[in-house]
Amino acid sequence: MSAADTPVESIVPAAERDWRTPVELVALGAIWGGSFLFMRVAAKDFGPFPMVAARLLFGSVILLPLLLRARKTIRPAHLWKMLVLGALSAAIPFTLFAWGAERAPAGIGAIANSMTVLFAALVAFIGFGEKIGTRKAIALLAGFVGVVILASGRTAGENVAPAALAGAAASFCYGLAANLIKKYLSDIAPTAVAAGCLLGATILMAPLGLLTWPDAPIPAKSWLSVIALGVVCTGLAYAFYFRLIQRIGAPRAATSTYLVPLFGVGWAWMFLGEALTPTMALAGAIILGSVILSQKRSA
Repeated sequence: MSAADTPVESIVPAAERDWRTPVELVALGAIWGGSFLFMRVAAKDFGPFPMVAARLLFGSVILLPLLLRARKTIRPAHLWKMLVLGALSAAIPFTLFAWGAERAPAGIGAIANSMTVLFAALVAFIGFGEKIGTRKAIALLAGFVGVVILASGRTAGENVAPAALAGAAASFCYGLAANLIKKYLSDIAPTAVAAGCLLGATILMAPLGLLTWPDAPIPAKSWLSVIALGVVCTGLAYAFYFRLIQRIGAPRAATSTYLVPLFGVGWAWMFLGEALTPTMALAGAIILGSVILSQKRSA
């Protein structure tokens, strides 16, 4: 029997047909969407550097066992790479999103975060010579138009452009880090890469967090938000994500990011009363549509 005559069920791997896969993808999108809610709550009491340092510390504690388990495969040359890539994949983008959370609704950062997939494709094209194709080129252009629209909006009379641009810069860091991790850390387990980069980011951010720690007492609500950011949205979510990669592959696991802006805006509306403005809705639709277009496979 030819491939064309083979039933779909026999072509699609069993893991992809497992009912757990869509449930876990939605759960991961909901968790990462919630990170923007928690940042919005905690940012004004902590400040960007202390909040990110605490978030990374809690997340690193959760993932440290994964790093220890893979310690025999880690060579000294990996350590400085994890430090640098920890800055690009966590310390810098987390700080940019935290800075934006002080200045704009949670939905702004969540929508800007969707650009990660497009930036990863752009960096792969410019820096690593990967083909981009007409569809991805159109998607990239549309995505950038979406960011411009997002930055042009106002919420409750406030200009959200700085937060939108900070979110876009953070997404670029994610896209750059994804390509560099693939090139320089592909010889060790993905879970060890996640844990090592997170630990490297924690080491980098700890001095900044201590030096800028707020003098005023931090409310319990903000502490709970930072703990949730570190334990759930960083540590557990990373472990969850890399388990999905191992089971269904990176391209399918990455589809969870499509849900982040939807949940980010939804949680902010539900718990903080932050409305979805027409500008945010239009920008979100354009960016999300461009991401889906860029990932669509040829027949």
